[in-house]
Amino acid sequence: MAAHIALRRSSKLLTRSYVSSSSSSSISRRFIRQMSMDTQGAAAELRSSGLLQTQGLIGGKWTDAYDKKTIEVCDPATGDVIVNVPCMGRRETNDAISSAYEAFKAWSKLTANERSKCLRKWYDLLIANKEQLGRLITLEQGKPLKEAVGEVSYGASFIEFYAEEAKRIYGDIIPPTLADRRLFVLKQPVGVVGAITPWNFPLAMITRKVGPALACGCTVVIKPSELTPLTALAAVELSLQAGIPPGAVNVVMGNASEIGDALLESPQVRKITFTGSTAVGKKLMAGAAGTVKKVSLELGGNAPCIVFDDADLDVAVKGSIAAKFRNSGQTCVCANRILVQEGIYEKFANSFTSAVQDLQVGNGFREGVSQGPLINEAAVQKVEKFIQDAVSKGANVRLGGKRHSLGMTFYEPTVISDVKSEMLLSREEVFGPVAPLLRFKTEEEAIQMANDTNAGLAAYVFTTNVQRSWRVSEALEYGLVGVNEGLISTEVAPFGGVKQSGLGREGSKYGMDEYLEVSRLGQMIYQFLLTSVDFIHTVIAGEICVFGGHESCMRCGHCLSASFELEFVHLPTY
Repeated sequence: MAAHIALRRSSKLLTRSYVSSSSSSSISRRFIRQMSMDTQGAAAELRSSGLLQTQGLIGGKWTDAYDKKTIEVCDPATGDVIVNVPCMGRRETNDAISSAYEAFKAWSKLTANERSKCLRKWYDLLIANKEQLGRLITLEQGKPLKEAVGEVSYGASFIEFYAEEAKRIYGDIIPPTLADRRLFVLKQPVGVVGAITPWNFPLAMITRKVGPALACGCTVVIKPSELTPLTALAAVELSLQAGIPPGAVNVVMGNASEIGDALLESPQVRKITFTGSTAVGKKLMAGAAGTVKKVSLELGGNAPCIVFDDADLDVAVKGSIAAKFRNSGQTCVCANRILVQEGIYEKFANSFTSAVQDLQVGNGFREGVSQGPLINEAAVQKVEKFIQDAVSKGANVRLGGKRHSLGMTFYEPTVISDVKSEMLLSREEVFGPVAPLLRFKTEEEAIQMANDTNAGLAAYVFTTNVQRSWRVSEALEYGLVGVNEGLISTEVAPFGGVKQSGLGREGSKYGMDEYLEVSRLGQMIYQFLLTSVDFIHTVIAGEICVFGGHESCMRCGHCLSASFELEFVHLPTY
């Protein structure tokens, strides 16, 4: 078995650059020692619960990498290694694809009600294990436990929703152009799906893709982030317990390049769904062209948060903080730019900064913590680069702007004012706890500033003017717009971007279409004299009973009633 709990301190992360003084260094060392004990305890607890799976899943079997290579999964709050997991590649992925392809033949033939029951059981198990799954998310991703448990509820909601939507995949009947023709539209599962998911929502990004895929009758090969694979493995373990058959869901992790290439090159994979950076999304889109796969992409954002001078200040401050600092600013729909009308700029900036100052930074397992660590050192360095660029061009740091005294990858919640459109903080997605404040004068200027980006995922508007809220929302070039709210994602509404923020939609009934193919069936209706049940059976049911496989309708009441139903619907009466 590839996994073992190493639980060693990653000393290379504890360099002097993480602390500002010998005093804070001492605080950091005490903090790390305490948190290391939390890592050990959490890992042991999860192992005893059976949710700490540490192998890939191929065809219903837990599997090591064929060459026995492993990768470390670390706690970002401490640098401790939680476990080692397999570093899989092309061979394992090809086998997972083959397993999914074989499983598709049976899974797609189940009735919608049968698939629905499996999904409902999976949802029930996710909710029953909500606390443990939340602890696992905090352990490997770092977000506060309250947020992590909330993610489990949010992620499970997609499984619950699609358990019901599985029974509502409707086709269509098109009025024919000729009297003896009938035209039907059928919706059928696309086939094997390759799902590539990110580290920032390690459960919800799995369920938001796998839920509708399974509901439609597809099977899936999941490639979770190598930074947070444990939550994905726990989730699919529960899917097996729910009765979802072996091979319907597979998990491979490790060598991203090899896994991605295998998914793109295989003709058995008919769809790629990806959440991640725009740069990687473009490569996947180009690679999918080789076998002309369906593609849905949820890519990077640069969300504007527009605060007009007629906004309710308290609502705007609370909503902007929720939109900006959730998950330490590591979400694709984070308020990346806060545009404030000049009449209330200083008042908003003061109230906003005061509220941000109350955010408590720390290990996600600690009560009262509202901001955990960033995912890794590269994320911290990106934040530092963006802030340095802004300050060098005239921006002012009102709060934060440096690494937290706790060390590691903890960063102080930061507010920067007098940010200009040419700064990196305005042009690119920072993916960290940094709130840039920009000024605007008029509604037209705000819309122009908001749309001046290649991204188009989410936007936020704060105003008490209903006419303005509609006018501005409809002018914004974004797939999602929240008015007077900072949390906008839900399982019942479509989620997705425009421009270079992606293609397709996830969630809601519209998310089902991404996993379905539309087929047109044309049928010529002949006018026969109906003389016997056997003749009806031969002409209409196609000589083989579609319900029981019997050779004669007299053996099965189902096909007899179906035949007469077809007679009245499609054939003239003699």
